[in-house]
Amino acid sequence: MSGHSQFANIKHRKGAQDKKKAKLFTKLAREIIVAAKSGLPDPASNPRLRLAMANARVASMPKDRIDGAIKKATEPKTGDDYEEIRYEAYAPGGIAVIVEALSDNRNRTASDVRSTFTKFGGNLGETGSVNFMFDKVGLIKYQKGKASDDAMFEAAIEAGAENCESNESFHEITTTPEGFHAVQKFLHDKFGDAENSGFSWKAKNFIELDLEKAEAVEDLIERLEDIDDVQNIYTNHTYSQEVAEKLAAKLG
Repeated sequence: MSGHSQFANIKHRKGAQDKKKAKLFTKLAREIIVAAKSGLPDPASNPRLRLAMANARVASMPKDRIDGAIKKATEPKTGDDYEEIRYEAYAPGGIAVIVEALSDNRNRTASDVRSTFTKFGGNLGETGSVNFMFDKVGLIKYQKGKASDDAMFEAAIEAGAENCESNESFHEITTTPEGFHAVQKFLHDKFGDAENSGFSWKAKNFIELDLEKAEAVEDLIERLEDIDDVQNIYTNHTYSQEVAEKLAAKLG
């Protein structure tokens, strides 16, 4: 809950708790399979696969699981039916939510996502109902210890990034979608694997919530993350440090 920059409030807390590690590995493996299917099963010539493997390594996914996912992608009909789906919705308090999923059954996933929003006080919208409140960007996040603020900023700008913001925990580099892979490779060559990197929906403006509404939104996000097909969740909500500390205490 620390470091409340604009990206600290983008919710894709996959694997934050040990009990979710197995689910996290399943999501990562699915992304590796789809990435390998989208091009050659060779990370040297497939940027999406290279990125998926890097994120898996950072999450401490065992090498045999990573290799197994790539091998599975070369098998007939494995991963062929996975479809990338984006849902747009509203959470309690009028908070805009974008949910990205990889699914082999569109009807099942839509039903799961819709019922979760309904149960937790939100509602699913039409495509385009909230995405105008966000910008699609490349996001690369490094732990603070990787470099000083100035060194990371200078490297990011040299690489062609749009911006680099640092807080007490992380350096967060943003790029255009088109420039993402070049920036990501430049920074990887200089600093090694990032803590997290990929394409992200960056809210243009944030809505600050009180404790009651923040709890409701966090409960909704947690349940959405439990849906196997859901890969990433983005919102435009934020809350004060005081509310963050109270939430952290409740979440243990």
